[in-house]
Amino acid sequence: MQAQSPTTPSDGSPRRFPCVQCGAQVEFSPGQEALTCTYCGTKNEIAREGEILELDLGTYLAKLEEAEPHVVASIVKCDSCGAEATPPANVTSFSCPFCSSNIVAKANECSVVKPHAVLPFALTKEQAISSFRTWVNSRWFAPSALKRQACIDVGLSGIYLPHWTFDAASTTTYRGQRGDAYYVTVTVTVQGRPQVRRERRIRWSTASGVVRNTFDDLLVPASTTLDVSEVRELTPWDLSRCVPYKDDYLAGFRAERYQLPLEQGFQQAQQMMAPAIDASIRRDIGGDEQRIEWQRSTYNNVTFKHILLPIWVSAYRFGGKVYTFMINAQTGEVRGKRPYSVPKIILAVLAGLLVVGIIVFFASRK
Repeated sequence: MQAQSPTTPSDGSPRRFPCVQCGAQVEFSPGQEALTCTYCGTKNEIAREGEILELDLGTYLAKLEEAEPHVVASIVKCDSCGAEATPPANVTSFSCPFCSSNIVAKANECSVVKPHAVLPFALTKEQAISSFRTWVNSRWFAPSALKRQACIDVGLSGIYLPHWTFDAASTTTYRGQRGDAYYVTVTVTVQGRPQVRRERRIRWSTASGVVRNTFDDLLVPASTTLDVSEVRELTPWDLSRCVPYKDDYLAGFRAERYQLPLEQGFQQAQQMMAPAIDASIRRDIGGDEQRIEWQRSTYNNVTFKHILLPIWVSAYRFGGKVYTFMINAQTGEVRGKRPYSVPKIILAVLAGLLVVGIIVFFASRK
């Protein structure tokens, strides 16, 4: 059955998603295009609407408010880690999903750019816990107490992390040098005796030109709450499975507000483009070695999307410290920080030294 349109009370309270069969509130089911009723089991299908559009970046930056639809979001900020996420419905006190600190705060409303697309959750909470258990058990130097605790007490929260994606065509003018290798025969003196050998030399010549590159769906995390390097390592994401944004997909989950402005997001995208541009320049120069002395890039046909990607996240306390880990809710990839067992590390070092000592002992007897 197709889900009813969510109701939005006039008093500004959270939107409800009623079941078409019994009227109870429903939640999005990971891995399915439906909202499942926990009371009667009816699957309420989500009707897809519209297309995922890419907007021109230049137009957006010039006329931000006029060019892009905004939505009023209810946001609570964690004083401990700075996360800005949507609070649970009708709850004034809850634990921050990023650092486990207790939050007692009134939600503030702010105007944010409406997401263009969302990648729905594919992994259930149970599947995510299984991925986490496998990850913990594979950490050789993790304390044994952590493995016992993590497998029993792990508490996961489903969060949508904001990202920007960019498409662009770059045109780069460069100036540099081409190095062509050649060899010469030289005579050198080694321990009082002359020896003849060949030495590699480089003949340099000036080079200049223009190269063009195209980039598609460069993914830039727009959240600064979690370690950005670890968020990037949650790849790959199958962005072809993104669907046009609808509030329905957020039912039962929370979404963090983007903290990285669009303009700064594109600056990071340019940094991501740089290695590919440099590689194109070096191919264009040719030869055996290349030097890039100067380059300037211009960007055309730049488009962007604001998308939400799903993760399961948890923060746990161990030894008086807070450790956060996250799971790609599409693939099960796990990234995060964990404590180390000093005794295990010392034993590993001693074992390594023992092995080296045995090898040296037997080698000296030959």
